[in-house]
Amino acid sequence: MGNKPTGSVGLVKKQTVKLPLGEEGLSLRRGGSLPELTVAYETYGELSPEKDNAVYICTTLTSDAHVAGRHDETDDTPGWWDEMIGPGKGIDTDYYYVVCADILGGCQGTTGPCSIDPRTGKEYGSSFPAIALSDVVKAQRLLLQHLGVDRLAAVVGGSLGGMQALEWSIRYPDAVDRCICIASGTSLSAQALAFDAVARDAIVSDPHWTGGDYYDAASGPEWGLSHARKIGHITYLSPEIMQERFGRERHPERKDHAGDSLFQVESYLDHQGKKFVDRFDANSYLRITQAMDAFDLIEEFGSLEAAFDGVKAKFLVVALSSDWLFPPEQSVDLANALHRADKEVAFCTLEAPYGHDAFLVDISHLAETVRAFLPWVSGDDVADGGLDGISAEHRLIGNMIQPGANVLDLGCGEGLTLSFLEKEKGTIGFGVDIDLNHVIECIDKGHNVFQADLDDGLSAFADGSCDCAVLGSTLQVVRKPRAILREMLRVAREGIVTFPNFANWKNRLTLGLRGRMPQSDVLPHEWYNTPNIHLTTLKDFRELCDEEGIEILEVASVPSGSFIDKALVAIGLRNLGASHVLARLARK
Repeated sequence: MGNKPTGSVGLVKKQTVKLPLGEEGLSLRRGGSLPELTVAYETYGELSPEKDNAVYICTTLTSDAHVAGRHDETDDTPGWWDEMIGPGKGIDTDYYYVVCADILGGCQGTTGPCSIDPRTGKEYGSSFPAIALSDVVKAQRLLLQHLGVDRLAAVVGGSLGGMQALEWSIRYPDAVDRCICIASGTSLSAQALAFDAVARDAIVSDPHWTGGDYYDAASGPEWGLSHARKIGHITYLSPEIMQERFGRERHPERKDHAGDSLFQVESYLDHQGKKFVDRFDANSYLRITQAMDAFDLIEEFGSLEAAFDGVKAKFLVVALSSDWLFPPEQSVDLANALHRADKEVAFCTLEAPYGHDAFLVDISHLAETVRAFLPWVSGDDVADGGLDGISAEHRLIGNMIQPGANVLDLGCGEGLTLSFLEKEKGTIGFGVDIDLNHVIECIDKGHNVFQADLDDGLSAFADGSCDCAVLGSTLQVVRKPRAILREMLRVAREGIVTFPNFANWKNRLTLGLRGRMPQSDVLPHEWYNTPNIHLTTLKDFRELCDEEGIEILEVASVPSGSFIDKALVAIGLRNLGASHVLARLARK
């Protein structure tokens, strides 16, 4: 990926444009139209002469176009995703032209309920029509066309922004090369819908709500909007972080109505609510949350596979471990659906204690993952395939696989086997690994990969969906080797398993004469810190396959470099001479 110094995009300026619509205006999906459309936006970096390096950032529920940099020298608050966007960062503005706009229906520059309706000369207020996320994306598309961008190198979004990114890939499949969906889903859960409903009730129950037409009044529904923000903010943090930050501590200077000290968490939520009232509009909060609640790809298309049937983008789906607004299971379901729809997709879960907000405040691994996924336009940063370190084992695996095969690499590591098979055999590959660093390396090499624990099974993969599954030096490290063999031969017509052979004469000699666990090139760890929990031998493996109804089609016994190993294998004493074993398998 290349190591570059990171920096800020510097001083930036929000711009505003009134987009031409024609006499019909901007027609909206749920009925009605807007006679005018003004969009506020910011850009970073330069659009390439080929216009192929544009990245669009979709906003979250209440964020605005100011996603990076500062507006002036005295500005203490950078853009809301400043750590992600800039020279040398996850989305590198030395390579990419980044665009972000205020959301349609918002209140920070783009047309929304507090904008002036040209037909009346007054704020839209309650007359602002209901919007859908497809309308939001349509407005973004019009802005990009105005900027001379017809195709996006990537569309990126977290939370509500992730929903917009999915909408982009579905509505404009020919305009999106890559789609990055972070801490999001294809619909809101019942719990999330409930929180939104209570938040909206708080707003409309405020005495100053006046049906949504409060712009000429002395005050608006500040109390209701503040409480809506408090409700929402609870869902953004994990229980662990709230306990760590606040616990049951009390604020020494603030009192409640009974004269008792406020809990620190109460004081914190009060602060967040007051800040929110100063920058957001109640009508906008209602319209945007209603659009978010209505987003449901299964309801609209009948199934996720049908929803993604026509998309052409390559996807990165990222879950956050402690997110309970969009639980990781929703991202898993999304990634699985994309895979079932035969789309290119990578998936990972980031260990992030901050809850849903982690993609904004705890982004080191996220930035690294996004950077690896993006299609670099600099020749120095394009992955070279990473084929240094190809071993005899890789070549033996290659000899067992047909050209052009669909290969699933279980325990794929950094993707070396996938890269080798793709280059030498023209295979179509997919990797699975539990280690995030391995997954990021695979993504950087351009491979489709899921971060997953093999012991949890391969539910993402349909029966017979692959020609061959490779389990390279992984069988001995899983908890359920028998189950893994069953699963790999469920999803693939054939399997290739490699494992260190514990029956090698050197291991026997070490145990027999020294009484100690052996160490070697294939078993390099001390017994107390080894990942190998189910060491086996060629003979034991044969017996297991026989019990499981598995046919061993081919065996390659790999000796070490020693003369004795080679001689023993040559005269047929494979279990004694092999330091490593490769077996090609199929169901009987």
